[in-house]
Amino acid sequence: MDASLKELAKLEKLASNSSSSKGKSPCITDSLDSLIRSLRDTRESIQTGAANETTFSGLSQKVDSTKKDIDDRQKEIYNSLAKFGKALDKRFTTPLPSYQPLFSSPEAVAALERTIARHFLRTGQFETAETFISESGVNVDPTMRSHFLDLHRIVTALKAQDIAPALEWAACNRAFLESRSSPLEFHLHRSQYLRLLLSPHPSNVSEALNYAKTNFKLFYPRYAADINKLMNCMTYAPRLQLSPYADLASPALHYDLEPMFAKEFCANLGMSRQVPLRVVGDLGGGGALARIEKGRKVMRERKSEWSQADELPIEIPLLPENRYHSIFACPVSKEQSTDTNPPMMMSCGHVITKDSLQKLSKPGGRVKCPYCPNESQVSAALRMQF
Repeated sequence: MDASLKELAKLEKLASNSSSSKGKSPCITDSLDSLIRSLRDTRESIQTGAANETTFSGLSQKVDSTKKDIDDRQKEIYNSLAKFGKALDKRFTTPLPSYQPLFSSPEAVAALERTIARHFLRTGQFETAETFISESGVNVDPTMRSHFLDLHRIVTALKAQDIAPALEWAACNRAFLESRSSPLEFHLHRSQYLRLLLSPHPSNVSEALNYAKTNFKLFYPRYAADINKLMNCMTYAPRLQLSPYADLASPALHYDLEPMFAKEFCANLGMSRQVPLRVVGDLGGGGALARIEKGRKVMRERKSEWSQADELPIEIPLLPENRYHSIFACPVSKEQSTDTNPPMMMSCGHVITKDSLQKLSKPGGRVKCPYCPNESQVSAALRMQF
């Protein structure tokens, strides 16, 4: 959706530039204002008795010139609109699919309005959410509102480099984070430790060391290598950017905390990692729905169907954050891998799907790689996770 909005903004700018660059006529408002001033001047001349034939002939010429300016300006506007429509048709060659009304029942309308209200709350648009809730009358759980207020408050604090609220939340939900093997709490402490270590304060090293002794003990069994690295980098504290531990001075270690916290916070509420309406907009505005509909139409005309419910026979352009599963395509069978037909790496390092591996196997469980002369055992193949 963001990409499509950017395209529309470019097109609007193009139309605006086109009309402003080619248009030599004055603005319609300015032309009309000038004509009104001329009419007022003529009226005053008539009232004072100073009007003559030249006054009326000048007024007639003014009316004609104003009409011509307005006509020229209107033509420029219509030409720009025509170019804008053609540019839209060129950019969006495939129209969005049309379906029967999906939100005709009161239950469906209420569900849609509830989703929109939650979208506003989740994205921090609280005033818009309150206005929408009051005007639509949708019922939103007050607890949900308070949760999103907490989310916005903590994320805002993280942007201001204040990790205290996030650490407080992580400590209260430590059991949940551990059940997901989430590194959030450790990364929060790591961020604070590095900020102390890199601060210009004279006692920064001692403060960072005390912070590490107090907070890293709990995480040592899981993050021993990372903690050892953090402690060793202390010897390069004055010039960490020029040391073998320069990656620890990267600002990305701190910026990544915001999306990571939002992900865990929403997961604790049983919500998806991404905002649902934003995903729908990305899929629709990015052309995925149009391509799927076109694929369906072609297959209906050919009187064929897709082989699997969870498989698409065409490539769909998706943003990286909207890719939730492996899209590995077997170089032998040309089919996408699935849970029942996963990608398998042979001893030589080449990867094919499990079905292709079984079909290429010989008696004794040996298989020859289709891309190199090496042979290996089928049982030695490793399942790959992308």
